[in-house]
Amino acid sequence: MSHELWFRTPAPDWVEALPVGNGHLGAKVFGRVGTERIALNLDDVWSGDGPRELEVTGGPETLADVRRLLLADGDRLAATERTRALQGPLVESYQPLADLLIRTAGEAGDYRRSLDLQTGVVGVDYTVEGTRFRRETYVSAPDQVLVWTITADQAGAIDLDLSLESQHPVQTNVAEGIYNAVGHAPSELTIEYRESPDPIQYRDGHGIGFGIALQVHAASGEVITSADGVTVRGADSVTVLLAAASTFQGWSVPPGRDPLTALRAATDVLAAVELDKLRERHVEDHQALYGRAELQLGTAVDLPTDERIGTDDPDLVALMFNFGRYLLIASSRPGTQAANLQGIWNQDRRPMWASDWTNNINTQMNYWPADVTGLSECFEPLIDNLEALAASGATTAKILYDAPGWVSHHNSDIWAATWPVGEGGDDPVWAMCATCGVWLTAHLMEHYRFGQDLKLLRERSYPLIAGAAEFVLAMLVEDGEGRLQFVPSTAPEHHFVLPSGERASVDLTSTYDIWLIRELFANLAEAETALGLTSDLNEQAQKARERLPEIRITPDGRLHEWPTDWTPSEINHRHQSHLYGLHPGAEIDPARTPEWAEAARRSLQVRTDGATNGGWTAAWLVALWARLFEPERASEVIQDYLARLVSDNLLHRDGGIFQIDANFGMTGCIPELLIQSHTDVIRLLPALPKAWPDGYFRGLRARGGLTFDVSWQGGQLTKASVVASRTGLHRIALPGRELVVELQAGQSVDLVR
Repeated sequence: MSHELWFRTPAPDWVEALPVGNGHLGAKVFGRVGTERIALNLDDVWSGDGPRELEVTGGPETLADVRRLLLADGDRLAATERTRALQGPLVESYQPLADLLIRTAGEAGDYRRSLDLQTGVVGVDYTVEGTRFRRETYVSAPDQVLVWTITADQAGAIDLDLSLESQHPVQTNVAEGIYNAVGHAPSELTIEYRESPDPIQYRDGHGIGFGIALQVHAASGEVITSADGVTVRGADSVTVLLAAASTFQGWSVPPGRDPLTALRAATDVLAAVELDKLRERHVEDHQALYGRAELQLGTAVDLPTDERIGTDDPDLVALMFNFGRYLLIASSRPGTQAANLQGIWNQDRRPMWASDWTNNINTQMNYWPADVTGLSECFEPLIDNLEALAASGATTAKILYDAPGWVSHHNSDIWAATWPVGEGGDDPVWAMCATCGVWLTAHLMEHYRFGQDLKLLRERSYPLIAGAAEFVLAMLVEDGEGRLQFVPSTAPEHHFVLPSGERASVDLTSTYDIWLIRELFANLAEAETALGLTSDLNEQAQKARERLPEIRITPDGRLHEWPTDWTPSEINHRHQSHLYGLHPGAEIDPARTPEWAEAARRSLQVRTDGATNGGWTAAWLVALWARLFEPERASEVIQDYLARLVSDNLLHRDGGIFQIDANFGMTGCIPELLIQSHTDVIRLLPALPKAWPDGYFRGLRARGGLTFDVSWQGGQLTKASVVASRTGLHRIALPGRELVVELQAGQSVDLVR
């Protein structure tokens, strides 16, 4: 049952509702029988009235003050506070769209609610007064519509009423026989963690507008459409089509002012649908992505998903992995916005942390599964996102730092905010992280390593990497001892405690930033080698790399987090940023750099002993322990996560808060236990937990353009085959032995005989 979630009851709340989507249009399906609620989202409906100007003045002077305070005065507290002058506006918030409400009569029995990951279809089966009903809901990528169907095993048994409601001001109407709603999102909105007497404001003709069009097709019976909704009586079956569009026109321009233009676009989508091919086209499209990879562990368990939570159930781990791939397919497709903190699903006008893009790990973690699990197309929205950040961030780099290239800090939104947020009121511990764009560019080189797409590297990825390198080079300053320091620097979201007892967060180059800058400069060189380029920029970067501060180890054997071994404000802090070089970076490896690896292990032990992990922290820990070949520690984290940090439908929920990065993170990190390719040798089953004695994976990918199918029984490898996308020589480590294999493009090779 590792490809199906199912339940005996409807969803009790929004988080527990089952998600469907096509990257642009998303929905949560509750599965209620009396009044069904399908909560709708559109990926480009956000608060705000267009791009904002960064009105910070005196940025370079502020930067000079910060550097003086750190390099000359050694005053970390004053430097931390001084960076507040660099803060621009807070980000805008991702918005709900509307609810589709479907009312039926009768008391349901013999109920079953399910999500088939292989088809992308939510099913609801139940009986009312002897009649068996079947509902299906899915969102088609080929046809860009949400589809809801109901059938019955008795003729004329279907009576229902449909309507649209929204938290935003909307008007419902009928045009050309199609029920519709138009409205707009708030033009001004105060982020959820700030108080305001009037936090949500609408202005006529401002904000992102939207239009929703709904069409009902019934077999027999009667359909009546009015401005209040659609009524169906005495039908044999019903198909509901819903399309939606917005007036968003791009991050750099104000949205269109007339929501009727969005409605016309939605209506045009409905007109193009071929009803008889709709489900087939959806399933074919979905399976083309979902079917590329899978994980199976142990024996399938045929119990409702909620009854499996917290049990010793390897198949539930596989279901969680497969579900994460499903979620990425549903929330990130070519041409859509990148998956945000909640994917594309949100029910609040003031969601936690704005449901934005948080770029000091959370956005990155969303895309950890993309390449390793065969979903390279789902990565494309992140490239689009980076190009917007680079364009916006070039202005920010100039205004704040008088630097070339581009910068992106901790938070971003649909208007491509790239500055430190807060307008002086947010804590620099998260706001003042000027290397978030650098981390994001690392994904571009990883994407190339998996896919080997030179055209993409040349035309889109390399310019972004080079722009980030330009910025970093301009920000490096000598410290008086011949080293180049990146100032200001932080260890994301973690304060240190000064001898005075006061907390600060801004310092000379943190270990996190050293790892990022070393990797950026190495990636620039690798990209230029692949493209046959030679640039002065790369020459400068390689010289600068040699002058960066060294990676240091504390007297008790840990990796430094800051230049001074300050007392951390939280010994069990959720960010493991000083371990970036272990994962997602690739510089720390037990075989190649044993001292660093041992220091990373010691750091992890100190950080996690007695800790209560949050969701995305748990995902990161799985990969960190896997890279240290500690499968049992990783397995303990996974089991704890599944016992404490998921809802009954496996969506991550910590303290009542939904955040999707943990779902994506687990799907991206579990493969590290099964296949590693971040060094010059590809390792199969490098850290297999004892709890998974039997299993197989299909379609997991390795850097270099390789795809593997692997099976094992009793903890022993029984089968391994590989297909390469291009001809080449590869080192592959099987448990107990290592092979050097020349692979021909497209040829499948068995590695176990």
